[in-house]
Amino acid sequence: MLELTVNLDERSYPIFIGKSVLQDKGRLIHHIGDSRPVIISNETVAPLYLQGLLDSLSDLNPLSFIIPDGEQYKSLTWFEKISAFLLENNCGRDTCLIALGGGVIGDLTGFVAACYQRGVPFIQIPTTLLSQVDSSVGGKTAVNHPLGKNMIGAFYQPQAVFIDTLSLHTLPEREFAAGMAEVIKYGLIYDTELFSYLEKNIKELQSLSEDALQHIIFRCCEIKALIVAQDEKEHGLRALLNLGHTFAHAIEAQMGYGVWLHGEAVATGMVLASELAHRRNDLSRTQVQRITQLIADYSLPTTIPSNMTSEHFLMHMRKDKKNKKGTIRFILPTQFGRCELVDDVSDEQVRELIAQ
Repeated sequence: MLELTVNLDERSYPIFIGKSVLQDKGRLIHHIGDSRPVIISNETVAPLYLQGLLDSLSDLNPLSFIIPDGEQYKSLTWFEKISAFLLENNCGRDTCLIALGGGVIGDLTGFVAACYQRGVPFIQIPTTLLSQVDSSVGGKTAVNHPLGKNMIGAFYQPQAVFIDTLSLHTLPEREFAAGMAEVIKYGLIYDTELFSYLEKNIKELQSLSEDALQHIIFRCCEIKALIVAQDEKEHGLRALLNLGHTFAHAIEAQMGYGVWLHGEAVATGMVLASELAHRRNDLSRTQVQRITQLIADYSLPTTIPSNMTSEHFLMHMRKDKKNKKGTIRFILPTQFGRCELVDDVSDEQVRELIAQ
């Protein structure tokens, strides 16, 4: 098992990564403490892992709440339903919420934890690659709104993160590929060695080699922990983690949440960001082709939806959380392992990019 720490002074917490981490009953109970656990999961993950977790925590009298599976359920409606369940069961501030699932479950559970009785502890148990390498770490919690993704939320850190690589063996191939988009992102923004590793180990990763999985998960979590420790609430450096996301959130909002997986939208967003960087003379054509090829090698889309226009993109991007004073700001790669936040891209440049 591998372990690292997100250093945030008194709110620091550990991340545990490895095979059969969920079977470590003692470690899990230690981080729950004296709290009563309430496990939040979905209809896909619960049949696979919920009963085992309930059995491990039986001495703590755990409860569970199951929601449907899908991005569309990361909403205020389901935030209210979970909150009502907690109230109906007389859950107090000594309740610990446990997010058992992917990014939707983690974001939704974390937001409930941040708000319920003004804050209760929670633990992340991510079961998708995307949530293991990205969304479970760093304390971003949120729900979606029809007018924008993750527009209602809070920064709220978990007590601990338990990443069991065995859960990836039950993950559909499309979901695994979506997670690889975020892994590629970390290579682009921070670590050229990781990017090269992804190019050289496609077969190992797609065959779920334990060594390869632990390597990329640990490195992505390590990078994110370093960035979050310096910029917890995204005032500067942390914004670089949004490479590709400005375009991606527009795709998700326009197509309808869940039609494109988040990682699929991020993959196409990174291609668009790389092409835009090339047009600004920051990346060579060869570099853009290398990025696009790696994304394609992991069975991810590299082109925008056929029914989206530049005006669709601009409409949604004007609501992006990184914007300031009405100006759309983009994260663009300037070289492998380095990105920057720019605010001088015109609407016309976006139109030309999308059209071509």
